Amino acid sequence: MPELPEVETTRRGIERHITHKTIDKVCCQRQDLRWPIPFGTIKNNLPGKKIIAISRRGKYLLLNCEVGWLIIHLGMSGSLRVVPMNSKRKLHDHFELFMDSGLVLRLNDPRRFGAVLWEPEDPLAHRLIKLIAPEPLGNQFNRDWLFNKIKRRQASIKPLIMNNEIVAGVGNIYANESLFKAKIHPLLPGEKLTKERCQILVKAIKETLRSAIKCGGSSLKDYVNADGIPGYFQQNYNVYNREKLPCKKCESNIIKKTYFQRATYFCKNCQKIN
Repeated sequence: MPELPEVETTRRGIERHITHKTIDKVCCQRQDLRWPIPFGTIKNNLPGKKIIAISRRGKYLLLNCEVGWLIIHLGMSGSLRVVPMNSKRKLHDHFELFMDSGLVLRLNDPRRFGAVLWEPEDPLAHRLIKLIAPEPLGNQFNRDWLFNKIKRRQASIKPLIMNNEIVAGVGNIYANESLFKAKIHPLLPGEKLTKERCQILVKAIKETLRSAIKCGGSSLKDYVNADGIPGYFQQNYNVYNREKLPCKKCESNIIKKTYFQRATYFCKNCQKIN
């Protein structure tokens, strides 16, 4: 699944191509994504309107289109590409914005778990966005925020930091990597983390996400950036997808277990459950 670094990489990639450009037309090959695309509303509102800005909230992309906002989520397998208008469509290209510059923004989503939604008012008040935690790279996501959110939680720390109401946009890959960097076992109950360890974990999350963004995200099975190029953060993985390989810190074998229906990777020597 594209996580925050992949979505931020996508935002930066498409921003330079479509910001301040006028939308000529909108096309939709399939409306049945995770939620039906409100194509009639979008088609009636967007042609002739300019894309003023593109922002991100968690894993959601927010396109300011003068009279409202397009909210785009990449789901499990989605990607956005900016291509010349005469480029042939690919299989699973479901939604398109044709710009007056001769370029087209295309959403490709093989599994159709993504979303294209319309919000005429404040996108941050949308039901899918309003409860998202502070951005993890911002100052509001800090030791005290995390500690107060988990101090009474008996749940394991890994699913807690994958909860968008606690940490925004951190999925499975970066949860594994952040916990390794912080030397915290993924099964450690949230209530066991002191403020000091929360500080260490917050720092690890920020460093992991920044490093991944710098690398253009991870080259997941379906993910490519806006120019069709995969990211390369996977070359820096410490634990994710490294089952039975030696730990880069202590040379113990990396362990893979399935917890909470997700693959969990850790080093039992570096990440002791205490």
